[in-house]
Amino acid sequence: MPHESRVTPERWLRLMDTWGLAHKPSVFDALVAAYSEKWRHYHTIEHISACLRHLDAVAHELDAPHEVEMALWFHDAVYKPLSGNNERESADWAMAFLIAEGAEHAAAARVHRLIMATRHGDSSLTGNEASMVDIDLSILGTDPPTYNRYEQQIRKEYTFVPSFIYRKKRAAILRDLLGRPRIYTSGHVAAATERQARANLLNAVSALEAHH
Repeated sequence: MPHESRVTPERWLRLMDTWGLAHKPSVFDALVAAYSEKWRHYHTIEHISACLRHLDAVAHELDAPHEVEMALWFHDAVYKPLSGNNERESADWAMAFLIAEGAEHAAAARVHRLIMATRHGDSSLTGNEASMVDIDLSILGTDPPTYNRYEQQIRKEYTFVPSFIYRKKRAAILRDLLGRPRIYTSGHVAAATERQARANLLNAVSALEAHH
C-alpha cells in the first residue's frame, strides 16, 4: 500500500511558519511542477515524500530540523540527466528564495551546503549534512523489491544512454558507495539497514556486470 504523500500545501505552509516566512504557495507550485517533469522516474514528488517521512522519524535528534526539511524540499528541484550542476542549481534556487523572503543569510547558506552535500562526493560529513545524505540515500537500504524498482527508475531516467555505457557507469557509482567504510554516517541509521544497503548494492553490481 503506497504511503500518503508528505508533499502537501499544508506541510509547506507549516515550514514557512517555522522559518517565519511569508506564505508563498507559488513556490510550492513551482516545486511540484519541477518534480513532475516528464523525464523523471525516481527524482519525483514520491522521492521527496519518502525523504520527509525519514526526516520525521529522526527530526527530534537533529539540530535545526527545519533547515534539513527546507533542503530536502529543494534538493532535486533541478534535475537534468547528464548535468553536473543539478545540486548547485537546486541549492542556488533554495538560497535565492530564502534570501528574497528575508531569512537569515547564515541559515540560507547552511541550507545551500545541505543540498550540496547530496552530491555524495564526501563520506566524512557530520551533523545535519550527514543526516541529509543518509535520508537521501535511504532507498539503498530498502527491501530488495523496492530497491530493484529504484534501479529500474534510474535506468528510465537515462534511457537515452546505450546499455553497455550505462552498466559500466552505474556499476562504478555503486562500487564507489560500497568502497566506503560506511554508507550511512549520521548515526541515525540501524546497522541492519547498512547491511541491507550493501547487499542490495552488491546484487545490483553483479547484475550490471553480468552482461560483460
